Amino acid sequence: MRVHLVDGTYELFRYYFALPSHVTASAQEVAAVRGVVGSLLGLLEEGATHVGVATDHVIESYRNDLWPGYKSSAGVPADLLSQFPILEEALQAAGFVVWPMVELEADDALAAAAADLAADPRVEQVLICTPDKDLAQCVSGQRVVQLDRRRGIVLDEAAVVAKFGVPPASIPDYLALVGDSADGFPGLPGFGAKSAAALLARWGHLEAIPADGAAWDANVRGATKLAATLRERWADALLFRRIATLERDAITVDDVEALRWRGPRDEFASVARRIDAESLVARALRIAAARGG
Repeated sequence: MRVHLVDGTYELFRYYFALPSHVTASAQEVAAVRGVVGSLLGLLEEGATHVGVATDHVIESYRNDLWPGYKSSAGVPADLLSQFPILEEALQAAGFVVWPMVELEADDALAAAAADLAADPRVEQVLICTPDKDLAQCVSGQRVVQLDRRRGIVLDEAAVVAKFGVPPASIPDYLALVGDSADGFPGLPGFGAKSAAALLARWGHLEAIPADGAAWDANVRGATKLAATLRERWADALLFRRIATLERDAITVDDVEALRWRGPRDEFASVARRIDAESLVARALRIAAARGG
């Protein structure tokens, strides 16, 4: 079987900016929620059978204590933030397994679920549905891949190497050097994608990179200056790598069958009415009926 692991927070942001506003009679913005639920029903219509959705119940996590500039809810539109709990309720009512994360993040849950499922011999492939670059560290061969559903792009291990110049295991080190603007940490001054990839393709991890730039036999421009920066900002490099490293014990998936979609719950009708999306109920029931549910 193939298992789809979906980044619910990414999907909520995606549909918030993609769809026109829809405000209910109770003055609640719900367009993004309706978009995400419809999109996941579409995933089922495309043949998905086992689906897990990770969400950020709150945007802040323990990483905000590690780095003051880490992504937070500051600046996020209030009518987007207000849809986070509604999304979790709607997806659960629609019959999906949802992991709402508080201290850790949705990405951590996806990484943990992928690791558990990859160890299950019944699972043919795990598809992590998000384009976020930090999830590339979870890719393994063609067994665990990333799927950008919007663009229809699949990244297996070979594609990760082709895109970043380093294997999945080196992605946290790579992000430590180049930074991640989406997550709000800057990396080290002077390091770019080419220099970071050249170093890590040669040595794999930060600790293995020679302290003296004269010993760098990788093709890196400005090796002496970059080596000095790495020495001087070593603590920052390790901190950024820790921030970029996903927590693979964030959740536990004991049985892949727990992720099998078995149809909407009884409460889905009332939830759908509250978000003016009664058509989603009929759609979910048609999918369930087609599967004999």
